[in-house]
Amino acid sequence: MRESLKNKQLRMQRIITTLYETYPDSKCSLEHRSPFQLLISTMLSAQCTDERVNKVTPELFKHYPTAQSMASAPVEHLAELVRSTGFFNSKSRNMSACAQTLMQEHEGEVPADLDALVKLPGVGRKTANVVLGTGFHIPGLVVDTHVIRIANLLRMTNQKDAVKIEMELQKIIEKEHWVMFTHLIIDHGRAVCIARRPQCHACVLAEFCPSVLPEEAINRKK
Repeated sequence: MRESLKNKQLRMQRIITTLYETYPDSKCSLEHRSPFQLLISTMLSAQCTDERVNKVTPELFKHYPTAQSMASAPVEHLAELVRSTGFFNSKSRNMSACAQTLMQEHEGEVPADLDALVKLPGVGRKTANVVLGTGFHIPGLVVDTHVIRIANLLRMTNQKDAVKIEMELQKIIEKEHWVMFTHLIIDHGRAVCIARRPQCHACVLAEFCPSVLPEEAINRKK
């Protein structure tokens, strides 16, 4: 039987309340000191762990902490500094082009606007929502691999496309929780709902999740 939107909303409220209680210190794990640094760090996090990005950015931002400084940086030096994040050639080119565009079109400042952000080189909707939510405290719902996987497991969506999932979740999750929802889901995905070995027996969301593995549910009751 197809679940109504109202029931999904109610179930999601309970899920979010439980996640807040379970991960009270949840927050963006990318270290930054400005919206610009958050923007660059998020771009670097593509196909790379936040932990690795945080090891690279202190040296990167020591040399190029602002759009102005990065806009004039040699692309070769940028590539050298971010080499360990993978895809360093394309990332360095995008970082350079993004910084130059910020200087040319936004006086070196990161715009607090989704449409303007996604027009920047190397910036997609996911990155833009990270910057809006964490950098400017403007509600944005970030759909990363954890959110795609867990939202499907929770049967909040059956979509695989990130934008379609974002649109569906916006109808289910109260706007005030959009930013934190992603942080909470990421923490839960890393700690319990692990992609290749979900720990359903230890999951605080088991009672709200239609995808709980039967054998895990049995173990949970013991």
